[in-house]
Amino acid sequence: MSAQAEIARIADRQAEEPGTRPVDARPPTPGRDAEALDAYSRTVTGVVERLAPSVASLRVLRRTRNGRVPAGAGSGVVLTADGFILTSAHVVAARDGLGRATFIDGREIGYRVLGVDPLSDLAVLRTEAGDLSPVTLGDAARLRVGQLVVAIGNPHGFAGSVTAGVVSALGRSLPARSGRTVRMIDNVIQTDAALNPGNSGGALVDSAGRLVGVNTAVAGVGLGLAVPINDATRKLIGDLMSHGRVRRAYLGVAGGPRPLPARARRERGQERGVEVIEVVPDSPADHAGLRPEDLIVELAGAQVSSVEDLQRLMVADLIGAELEVLVLRAGVARRLRLVVRELHSQPSTRS
Repeated sequence: MSAQAEIARIADRQAEEPGTRPVDARPPTPGRDAEALDAYSRTVTGVVERLAPSVASLRVLRRTRNGRVPAGAGSGVVLTADGFILTSAHVVAARDGLGRATFIDGREIGYRVLGVDPLSDLAVLRTEAGDLSPVTLGDAARLRVGQLVVAIGNPHGFAGSVTAGVVSALGRSLPARSGRTVRMIDNVIQTDAALNPGNSGGALVDSAGRLVGVNTAVAGVGLGLAVPINDATRKLIGDLMSHGRVRRAYLGVAGGPRPLPARARRERGQERGVEVIEVVPDSPADHAGLRPEDLIVELAGAQVSSVEDLQRLMVADLIGAELEVLVLRAGVARRLRLVVRELHSQPSTRS
């Protein structure tokens, strides 16, 4: 059976309740291949018909002495009927904050940048429209490798372009930078649906037409990456809509993974910690007495085995809180207390 036919059968199963359709064990035939291909086509075209009105072609403008001129392009996805649009931060972050959004029905609407978060590569735009077609948010945490996904965007300025493929990998990480601050975007979706320049900010949706990712990068031929829509990114999007920014806690250390000494591994049942490579002067870590070569193994009662663990713990609710950090210093356990501050772009970090 052809690969497209197999994908079609996967798409049909996703459209039904689990367990309601038995596995079809009949041998493949040319007629059944054609029937399956039709099912695949129906799934993709159905998704496109539902989603195309929700995807905008973005024209980014830059102010010059002669007025505003085009300075870039990308895609966006309508979040609400009253004018909130989601896109990639790198599409709009370095611009003047204004642009034009064009929809499949021919409407062109001005927008302003409401909030940008380079560390998640997400941004929210605001238009004055009141009758847009919002997308339905899905949950990338429920995706499985091999699942059908459809990418809709505006590659190379060709509005409303559609590609389909599968989820080729889950749980990828992608570095993001804001000034001198670097963080990892977790749980990035890898897909073989073709992505090209201009797809950034566009929709990656499942076979039910639910937004599961925001297309963000092309990592190679047949290798596209999307920021996932999950509980964490929903909160980030809510912060951008409500406050125009995302607040994160900040320790002020640069570090990397390191195996624990044999005795500590046995006692803690933990393989690795985060070795402190640098402590930012006048940071919470500096005031708490952390030193280079300290090995962080626990923060606020949670085990720390990687830099990503530290990042996940640095939520806005901890800003201003006093936390206990457990470190191994020359093999000896020490408990230090620090007061967490808010992360800004200036520190050279880190976590």
